[in-house]
Amino acid sequence: MLEEIRIASLGVIDASTLELGPGLTVVTGETGAGKTMIVTALGLLLGGRADAGAVRTGRKQARVEGVVVTEQLPDFAAAVDETGGEVEEDRVVLARTVAAEGRSRAFVGGAAVPIATLGGLSSPLVAVHGQSDQHRLLRARAQREALDRFGGEDLGALLATYRTLYDELAATEQELGEVVASARERAREADLLRFGLGEIEAVDPQPGEDDELAAEETRLGFSDTLRGAAEQAREALSSDTVGAPDALAATSTARGLLDGVRDHDQEAGELADRLAEVTYLLSDVAADVASYAARIETDPARLATVSERRAMLTALTRKYGDTAAEVLAWAERASKRLLELDGTDDRIQVLRGEQERLRGELAHAAGALSQARTRAAESLAEEVTDELGLLAMPHARVAIEVRQQETKEPATTSAEEPSDRTPGGAEGEERVPLLVGDRWLRFGRSGVDEVEFLLAANTGSEPRPLHKGASGGELSRVMLALEVSLAGTSPVPTFVFDEVDAGVGGAAAVEIGRRLAQLARSAQVLVVTHLPQVAAYADAHVVVEKASDGTVTSSGLTRLDEAGRERELSRMLAGLADSDTALAHARELLEVAQPARALA
Repeated sequence: MLEEIRIASLGVIDASTLELGPGLTVVTGETGAGKTMIVTALGLLLGGRADAGAVRTGRKQARVEGVVVTEQLPDFAAAVDETGGEVEEDRVVLARTVAAEGRSRAFVGGAAVPIATLGGLSSPLVAVHGQSDQHRLLRARAQREALDRFGGEDLGALLATYRTLYDELAATEQELGEVVASARERAREADLLRFGLGEIEAVDPQPGEDDELAAEETRLGFSDTLRGAAEQAREALSSDTVGAPDALAATSTARGLLDGVRDHDQEAGELADRLAEVTYLLSDVAADVASYAARIETDPARLATVSERRAMLTALTRKYGDTAAEVLAWAERASKRLLELDGTDDRIQVLRGEQERLRGELAHAAGALSQARTRAAESLAEEVTDELGLLAMPHARVAIEVRQQETKEPATTSAEEPSDRTPGGAEGEERVPLLVGDRWLRFGRSGVDEVEFLLAANTGSEPRPLHKGASGGELSRVMLALEVSLAGTSPVPTFVFDEVDAGVGGAAAVEIGRRLAQLARSAQVLVVTHLPQVAAYADAHVVVEKASDGTVTSSGLTRLDEAGRERELSRMLAGLADSDTALAHARELLEVAQPARALA
C-alpha cells in the first residue's frame, strides 16, 4: 500500500507530505485549495501525462514522490529489482519530476527509468476513480477479470481448466503446424541422411582403422629405406665381416680388459659385470634388428590397396567427421534421426488426433465457463444495481453482457488439411474458430466470451456502455458500487475516489460514506470529498489549507485530530468552523459513523 505521498511545487502546493495508512483517508478543503492536486500527483506517479503548466509559478520543476510498502507485494518488489531500483526495509520510493519547460523524468527505488516503466509498475497498485480519469473498470479486459473474480472459486476452477486445455491445444497445434510446414524439408533431410549412410555402409570403416592404415602406408612406402637402415644398424651392432668393428666386439673387448684386473679392484669387477649385461642386451637387440630387417618386404600391391582404402576413408572424414570413429558416431546419429523423419506421417496423424480431442474438450470447457460467467454476471449486476439505489441513483440499472462473437465455419476443418493458424498467439490474433455446440466462435486464452458492463441511468433508458451511459459524478458512483461489490476480490491494494459524491447529499451522502468505509475494510481508500457525511466515515482526515502572503497563494496538508475534525466538519456543514450548532451536528455525524468505520 501507499505509506505517504510527498508533493513539491505542484500547482498551489508548495511542499507537503500526505501520510497514508490502512482504512479510509479523506481529503477536504475549501474550493480552490488544491485538493485535486493530490489526485494529479497520483496520476503522475501512475505514469500519466505531465503538464508543465502544473508546475508552481516561479519554480524550476515539480516533484512527486510516493512511498510504497512492499511487505505484501512480492511481485512488485521483484519487478522493482529488475529495473535496477532498491527496496529498503520493505519500502520503495517512486518519484516523478516535471520541469517548467515540459521535460519529465521518472525514478523507481532511486533508479532512473522510462515513464512507461514507472506507469507499468505503479498502475496495478492504485485504481483512480475521478470524473476526468481513465477508469480501470472501463477496460473490457478488466471487466472480464472482475467478473471472473466475483464468480469465486468455482468459476476460477473452470477458467483454470479451460486455460490448461487451451495451452495444451496451442502447443499441439504449433507442433503440428511445424511438422506439416517442414515436411518438404524433412524429406530432403531424409534423402541426404540416406545418401550419407549409404556411403558409409559401402566403405564400412572400423574404429581406429584410419590411424592403422596411415602407419602401414608410411611403412610400405619407405620399405627400402627402412630395410637399409635396419641392416646397417645390425652390421654396426654385430658385423658378419671378420675383423670388422662392431658394438658387440668393442663391448666384449672392454669387458675382457676389466675382467682381467678384477682381482686387483672390486670396482673394476663390478664394471666388468655391467659390461657383460650390456653385451647380452646388444646381442638381443642385434638379433631383433636382424629379424626386423628380414620382415620388411617391398609390396607395391599392398601399398596400392592401403592407399586406395585410405582415400575412401578420407572421402568420408571430409563429410562426416575428422576420424573414422567420428564418422561412425555420425552414422549412429543419422540412423536415429532417419527413424524420426520416417515417422513424420505417423506423428502428424497422432497430432491431428490429439488436436481433435483437445478442441472437443476445450469447446466443452468454454461452454461451461460461459454459463458460469452468465450466472455470475446476473448476480453481480443485481448487487451493483442495489448498491446504486443507496447511492442516490434509485432508477439506475446495471447490466453485464456476456456475449460471444460468431464467425463463419472455417473453409478447412478436416484433419487432412489443418490450418496453420493456432491459438498460441497474442490476444486478438486471428485463430481457427472453435465449434461450441453448433456455433463457430472466436476464442482466446480467457474463453469465448466478451464481457461488457452496461448502465441504464434512468427508467426506460436502454443500457449503454459505462463511459457512454453516465455523467462524471454518476460514473464515479457506479465505480464505487462496483468496487464495493468486488471488495475482497480485487488485486488492487489502493483505491482513490475524486469527488465521488458530486451531485448528492443528505441520506445518499451518508450511504456513500458507509460504502467507502466498507470498501476500506479490504483495501486502502483515499477520497477527495466536499461532503461532511462522507468525511465522517474516515479513519484519517486530512485538510488542504490555503494561505496567502498577499502575492502568492500556497496550500499545505494537515492531518486532523478529533477536535480538528469536528471544526472541519462544522465548516463543511455550515461554512462556520466554530458554530455551536454546526459543531454539535459534526459530533453527531462522527458518532453515527463511528461503528461503520473500517478501523473502528
